[in-house]
Amino acid sequence: MRTEEIKETPSWGLYDKGRNYHRRMGTYSDTDRNYRMYNGDQWAGAKLGGVEPVQINFIKPIVKYKLSVIHSNLYAIDYSSQNFTNKEFAKRAGSYCAMLNRYAHRIWEQDKMDAKGREITKDAAINDEGILYVNFDSETMMPENVVVKKNDIYYGNENDDNIQTQPYIIIRKRVSVSEAVEFALENGVSTEDTEFIVGDKDNYEESGEAAKEEVNDMVTLVYKLYRKNGTVHYSISSRYLDIVKDTDIGIKLYPVAHLNWEGKEGSARGEGEVRYLIPNQIEVNKTEMRRVLTVKNQAYPYKVVDASKIANVKELDTVGATIKTQGQNVDDVRKLIATVSPAQMSPDVKQLREDLIQTTRELAGAGETATGQVNPETASGKAILAVQQASQAPMTEQREAYKNFIEDVARIWLEYLIEYSTNGINLEEEVRDELGNETVQVVRVPQSVLRALQATVNIDITPKGVFDKFAQEMTMENLLVKGYFNVENLSALKAYAKALDDDSVAPKQKILDVIEYMEDEQRKIALIQAQAQQLQQRAQMFLMGDDEQQSSMMADAMAQLDMEKDLAEAEGKVAEAEEELPSDEELEE
Repeated sequence: MRTEEIKETPSWGLYDKGRNYHRRMGTYSDTDRNYRMYNGDQWAGAKLGGVEPVQINFIKPIVKYKLSVIHSNLYAIDYSSQNFTNKEFAKRAGSYCAMLNRYAHRIWEQDKMDAKGREITKDAAINDEGILYVNFDSETMMPENVVVKKNDIYYGNENDDNIQTQPYIIIRKRVSVSEAVEFALENGVSTEDTEFIVGDKDNYEESGEAAKEEVNDMVTLVYKLYRKNGTVHYSISSRYLDIVKDTDIGIKLYPVAHLNWEGKEGSARGEGEVRYLIPNQIEVNKTEMRRVLTVKNQAYPYKVVDASKIANVKELDTVGATIKTQGQNVDDVRKLIATVSPAQMSPDVKQLREDLIQTTRELAGAGETATGQVNPETASGKAILAVQQASQAPMTEQREAYKNFIEDVARIWLEYLIEYSTNGINLEEEVRDELGNETVQVVRVPQSVLRALQATVNIDITPKGVFDKFAQEMTMENLLVKGYFNVENLSALKAYAKALDDDSVAPKQKILDVIEYMEDEQRKIALIQAQAQQLQQRAQMFLMGDDEQQSSMMADAMAQLDMEKDLAEAEGKVAEAEEELPSDEELEE
């Protein structure tokens, strides 16, 4: 290695400044403590001697309940066009947005975004902030969504929680030295310069204590995101080597979205659920430990023995054993062996522990009422829903934050898609034939169309809890019993569906689907009736015509059949020829 050339990269200097700030703020130690307390390692560092640690972990149930509230809904991305000036384009804009929605749904399913969303909300609840970094694969035209831990991201302004106004963002990543060298070579770094990629033990900042134990020789890479000339650029560096220099991503938004569990004045990171539950959790554990020790020491009777007058003292603890005295009268055995009655423990100890747990859960919004501990056999589904929804009102801020997080991610996806679709992109379009049958076809959408949409993002929310489903089923059953699914009541059903809120417990989308199905069936029936009427008219004309007219009509019918047969055969040959053609990938090769 050329030691005279060793110097830290500029990006490493920004990273070093960020981690010094977090050390002063106690971010790294707080992270380890928060996850320990949530996972149940609540006596870490305590000197207990030979005493077994006893704990009653109420932090985890509180967090799990609140996460279940957020994820008790289904979230769907809905793009809509804001281009209202071009009326001709506006007619087609809706179908393009529907294609984008199918694209977003495919990403959500393929990249397991439900699981990543739960991980991000869990990180936010435990450790203040959940973060997602979005990369883009220009070959597959699909975004790559990566969960980032709070310890691994550093903002240029740690006092501003708006990602998009940050002067720069640093993302830290630990990789093996061999992986870093291979990555550098792929990006044009010379073999000689890769000597500046050296392993280190710089893992104090890793999230979680287990992550601080590494198997291979590891090195830290620093990703820097920053704006330049209106678009986002990035660079990748190790401590002593710039691996990827200034590169323009092309999009205007930082490809980072985060979820703060709750806002914290003057902080970009927010405030989580766990930190301020820890003192109560520790006191509950200490109280329970004292109670256990008291029971062990005082709740059982003690034997008091004059050992000098007992021949086999060791047998005193054996059930059914014979006790031998050393010449003592058996009638005087009570003078040799006695028991001390157990002491009574104050019930205040147990009451204190239960009060601490109950009060903490109630103040955290996760008490028995909030968690819906209502007997379903004595209460209707709507009554249970009413109790749950009223108790979940304090979670509105977190639910709204998660909704905003998904909107931010959807905007980043769209920006990437527009920027990298210079040659257009294949999107799926759902079409219906004249009989109402649905098919999916691939449409090549040019970049200019995606730009012209001026699309915005909305998030559709659908309840999916057990009692939500019960209420939805009851709503559909009541509509069926009252005849709203009959054709003559179709207009009333449309008005009912239109009046429902988007986040109503009643299944608005399902009702709209039923309306669309009924209208399709009506169109099919009308078409069949029209065709039957046309056939009937032709039959009458045939019967009323003379021999020459009947012969002419028969000849026309046979010609029509032959034409349809020839057309079907031609379409089949075209399809076979298309199958034999080489694919786009084969042509490129």
